[in-house]
Formats: sequence, structure tokens, C-alpha cells
Amino acid sequence: MRPEEISKPGERLEYLDPKKLAPLPPPYDDLEEEPITELTEEQKKKWEHSLDGVSALNLPRPETKEEEDKLVLAFLRGYEKLVSKENNWAFLQPLSLSLEYCARCQTCADACPVYEMSGHKDIYRPTFRSDVLRKIGKKYLSPGGKILAGFRGHDIDLKWETIARLAELAYRCTLCRRCTQVCPIGVDNGLITHELRKIFSMEMGIAPMEVHEKGSVKHLQFGSSTGMIKAAIEDIIEYLEDDIEEKTGKRIKIPVNKKGAEILLVHNAGEFMAWPENPMAFAVLFDAAGISYTLSTEFVGYDAVNYGLWYDDVQFARVAIKHLEVARDLGVKKIVIGECGHAHKALSVIADRLLPSEQMIPRESSYALLWDIVKSGKIKFDPNKNDFPVTLHDPCNVVRLMGVVKPQREILKAITPPGRFREMTPHGVNNYCCGGGSGFAIMGSGNFPEWRVKLSGRKKLTQYLNAFQGEMDPSIKKMICAPCSNCKGMTRDLMEHYEIFEKTGIWYTGLVELMVNAMVDQEKPFITWPDEDEDM
Repeated sequence: MRPEEISKPGERLEYLDPKKLAPLPPPYDDLEEEPITELTEEQKKKWEHSLDGVSALNLPRPETKEEEDKLVLAFLRGYEKLVSKENNWAFLQPLSLSLEYCARCQTCADACPVYEMSGHKDIYRPTFRSDVLRKIGKKYLSPGGKILAGFRGHDIDLKWETIARLAELAYRCTLCRRCTQVCPIGVDNGLITHELRKIFSMEMGIAPMEVHEKGSVKHLQFGSSTGMIKAAIEDIIEYLEDDIEEKTGKRIKIPVNKKGAEILLVHNAGEFMAWPENPMAFAVLFDAAGISYTLSTEFVGYDAVNYGLWYDDVQFARVAIKHLEVARDLGVKKIVIGECGHAHKALSVIADRLLPSEQMIPRESSYALLWDIVKSGKIKFDPNKNDFPVTLHDPCNVVRLMGVVKPQREILKAITPPGRFREMTPHGVNNYCCGGGSGFAIMGSGNFPEWRVKLSGRKKLTQYLNAFQGEMDPSIKKMICAPCSNCKGMTRDLMEHYEIFEKTGIWYTGLVELMVNAMVDQEKPFITWPDEDEDM
């Protein structure tokens, strides 16, 4: 399919045939996938769905020609701002170079898990949406563009259907930037997609409800994207202290709002609600290692996520500034980011681009500090307590996009028996996204969740299954270490959809949970498997 076809009339551009999706490894090699559920007739009437029959944004169609024209003009105005130094100084240079110099070699296509798993649908190629944006710019924003569009191959008709399809297409990419990694000249199609999302959000008010209204807006309104207020997080921390005593036999006081501590530890607030054993494990480890740290229960300070990272620079800056203010008010020497990949990139990389340097304080990955704890010998570990097969998922935003590769591997080698830890293929900076990146793991509108588990997470599921081939008997318990809250959320959804634990014995947890499970003085297992947990 050519990029110009994005503006052609029709009910939809592409149909997803489950028989053409890339096959899964055993024991799912004979699985007959059901088609993605069609939107109801009522939903089809309300929402634009003509890209691929999937609705992630629930976009209502304009009711009048005037309203459509207004949206088209807003898109063009946003595009002009995107390529101006005054309005997009932080990202203009890499964006301009990426838009200008793509050689259309399609090397990136083979690196894209969505394109591969879809059965090589052209609309999911990393260059497809970039080419659409490029051609719109040359036709509508360059001198003589409309007159010469047909001769130059830029003849895209910019109307509502084109914009709506492009908006949905911007949310068919997890921004894992594997495409960027393999590009021989460094074109960043992931960045182009991110910048495209900014047009829709910052100029047109178009963004996934779960990411904007229920995400960054709620974060700045209540203090957390989960909706937890200060009183709630204070209560939860008290409950965690009780749970730690029950699981370890130790009464550990979790430091809160401690002025002058060396470290402010920030968690993804979703951990407190969905995986409380993760912040519990951090507390156990830091206490045993004598780490001077504190949590914060101040506004925004207890939720490390920053949904603006995925779609809106203004929302991003508002949250990031709050995080830094909390750290400065506490007088800590540095911020340590818990097991949340997007929080790593937000506070460690993008904050440096968007915020003044005088506002910064040192920020560090928890992976590095945890490896320091292991190397110090302050905690004794018995690897035999983790005597089961273990593999490691590499969160894109920590590994590929930040280069933190070695610490988590060295930790797993130190806390598992010889031969129990095995790498996925590929791994490290070449690993694949969980399928829930850039907001996907929390997006549940329309029939998008089915697209996510059947398509964007399909390559990761393939890696999970391949890592344990030869040990697929469900009685053999096997563990995925996924040290990222967002990745755990996506992995959970894959587990539930395909009944992974029941059929294979594969489960998932974080890195710190495995560390506490291996502590010599931990009398009973810290990790709980699904068939051992009555509340699962």
C-alpha cells in the first residue's frame, strides 16, 4: 500500500486476517486465533475506524464541513509549529533530519515487531506514517506544493478521514525505536511518530483518554495517575509494613518524607496497587543494606510515571517539574527510579532536553544501585532459593534507550543457580518491546485491547515461549523477570488472554522480588505463584 492511499475513500484501509498473523511457538503453534472483535454498529457510527477496523482513540466524526475544515487547519498549524525552532526547539533537529533524509530502504521494517507480527501489513511499516507526514508537509507547507503534488508524488488529500487515520496510526507504534536502532543513517521513525502525537494532543486535543484525562491530567489533579491522594498512599505504606512483617518476620519502618536522606526512591504508583510486593521488596533490600533513602507522599512525588512522555511536551514538563521540586524540598542527593521503564526515560533523558539544567539533580536507575548492593556483600543470597528457570525481559526505555544492560543480568546470575538463568533471543539492546509501550498497556478503549494482545504483544509472547522451549510442562514453574511496571501490566494481559500459566507454568515478577526471595535470612518464599495465591 502506498502512503497516498491513506486519503482514499472506503470503510477501512486494511483488514486483519488472524490466519496471516505470524505463528506462535509451541504449545500455541496450532492455535486458531479468533478475529479481532468488530466494533458494534453504534460504535462504528460514532467513531472513526477506517484505518484497520480498530479504535484506540474513539474519535468522533465532525458533524459539519466547517468543523472538518477547522480540524484540518488545526492539524496544519500544529505541523508548522512542529518544524519551527521557536515552538519545537528541543526536538527540531533530529525531527528535521529524520523527515529529510530517509532513503526508503525499509531496513527498519524487518526490525518492527508490529509489522512482522501483522503478516507484513504496509500500514504498520515504520516508514509508512513518516512518509504520510512527509508528503503532507511537502504538499501543504512548501511553496508550490499543491500545484506540483501530482508530479512530485505528494498527492495526499488532507481531509478528516486522512487525519483520523493518521491519528490512529500514531497509536499503532509502541515507540520502542527498534527501527531507529537498525537505520543505517540514523533516521528516527519512532521520534517522528512521537512528534505526530504532539500535533494531535497539543493542537487538536486528540489523545487516548487513558493517557490524557485518566493519566497526566489526573496525575496533576490528585497527585497520581491512579487517582490516589496523599492520605491513600500513606495508608498503603502502613499496610505494606504489615505485609512485610507477615512475609519476612521483620518489622521494617518505611521512611517517608525524610529530610536529608541521600536518596528519594520513586515508584510507579501502579506498583502499590497491582504489585505491592515490589515496593515491599525494595524496602526489605534497602533496610538490610543500610541505604539512606526516603519515599515521598507529597503531591506527585509518590508516582514516578509521566504519561506526557508519550504524547505531549507540556504535560510532560508539568509532571517532571513537580518530581524535581519534591526532591529538592527533601534535600536528597539524588533520585533513584524504581522498576518503571517509562519513568526512567522521562526523568533521566527527556527531562534533560525539556527542562533548564539548573532545575536538575542527579538521577539514577535502581538497577545500578541494586547491583551495587549485591557486590557490596551486605546481603547474603542463596541462589538455590530461586531454583527454577528464569529469563529476563529488557524494558525498551531502560535498555535500548538508556544503555542500562549489565546490572540486572549480573544480579540474576548472582541470585540463581548455574544454568537456571537463560537469555531471550535476541536480548539486551536488541530485545523486543513488551507490546505495551508508549501507553498501550493502559489503553482499553474500543477493541484496541484485542489488537494489543494479538498483535503488538505477539513478538514478546513469542520470545517468552521460546525462552522455555523443552520445559513447557506446566508442572515446571518458570519465571519471567520483567523489571518494569508497564511491562508487567502488558505481560499480565498476555498471560490472561492466552492462559499462559495454566498451559505452560510460566509466570512473571520483578527483579527485587527475586532478590528478596534469595536472601539467606528469608525463612519462607517471598515470591508467590498463581496456584499458591488464593486471591489471584
